[in-house]
Amino acid sequence: MMAQRIVIGGCGFAGLWAALSASRAVALAGRQGDVDVVVVSPAPALVIRPRLYEAELGGMNPDVSELLAAVGARHVPGVVEAIDDAGRTITLATLDGTRQMIGYDRLVCATGSQLHRPAIPGLADHAFDTDQLNGATALDAHLRSLDTRTASAARNTVVVAGGGSTGLETAMDMPIRLRAALGRGADFRVILIDTADRPGGSLGADPAPYFAEALAFAGVEVRNNARVEAVAEHAVTLSSGEKIETDTLVWAAGLRASPLAAQIPGEHDALGRVIVDAWLRAPSANGIFVTGDTAHVATDDLGNVAAMSCQHALSLGRVGGHNAAAELVGLPLHPYSQPKYVTCVDLGEWGALYTEGWDRQVRLIRGDAKALKRDINRVWIYPPKADRDGAFAVANPDYVVVP
Repeated sequence: MMAQRIVIGGCGFAGLWAALSASRAVALAGRQGDVDVVVVSPAPALVIRPRLYEAELGGMNPDVSELLAAVGARHVPGVVEAIDDAGRTITLATLDGTRQMIGYDRLVCATGSQLHRPAIPGLADHAFDTDQLNGATALDAHLRSLDTRTASAARNTVVVAGGGSTGLETAMDMPIRLRAALGRGADFRVILIDTADRPGGSLGADPAPYFAEALAFAGVEVRNNARVEAVAEHAVTLSSGEKIETDTLVWAAGLRASPLAAQIPGEHDALGRVIVDAWLRAPSANGIFVTGDTAHVATDDLGNVAAMSCQHALSLGRVGGHNAAAELVGLPLHPYSQPKYVTCVDLGEWGALYTEGWDRQVRLIRGDAKALKRDINRVWIYPPKADRDGAFAVANPDYVVVP
């Protein structure tokens, strides 16, 4: 009898944890010999995307090949390019430019999200970002090279566009990075552009005064109720008409689901995510589960929907991987539920801010929140060791890590 195959597209937080959870379910059913768990991604590595605003980028893409091997999953290098829902096959674009078709009995779409880049004149040519490791590396190299340029207002000004958590974290870390690049006595400006009417307004009312205090502490200027209208090599023009001389625009203005999600039959939301059921199945598709940033799914019974965040991706991955395997090996399916929601935003030298609940009630600030943020960034979101039993223990779809 030919082995059944679970294909997991993506090796981010949701994809990796889907692979661990699927492998766990296969092992629980004693079906390791006849169910193949395959992870498709360019490399067997987990990019620690929430940390890419930081200056030190070492260790941001830990290798997970030994971990996958330990749990009985295998990695295939490449990118899922197309889905044939009727035929239950994917087209894989390999790293050498060839293409091959792979059949599946269950497919888990975990291809994540990407930074939304609207059609703003000059944006594609002149903006930096921290969306992926290559972009963060390019920004870091650019910042480190600023001292080789002739001093000017443009050289000494960094503009960050986007007032969500990524934009805030990037802007608050920037003074530290500019002092390192230009010298501690350098005269520089960091300007945060936000479409909301207050700094970090999209993150709720309670945190807003703390964000304003932290930004003022760091000397970060804010332009509220504004958006970028045009980008040139040495300047940014805002919707207000203001023109800011800058050599460095960091774009951090929102995410969209991976384009692969559009190939999955069924209803999609405004962010391109597939609207799935409580078991993370795409209701109109043929054996496809959708997880992580490509899934639109309720977290609770109060109308809240999973955010594009590693906090939700970790749990979504566990549930999606388990259920894809459970359907094949005869185990009970596990509904997704994640009622507790927290945020922890790094605010540079001021500290950090930690909230609980969808109304974002502030629970910790400054040093206490910073210590928690370090644990989240450096311990909690990293993959487990390449130990089968240890990995399976934290791959249970019921497993939750919250402060």
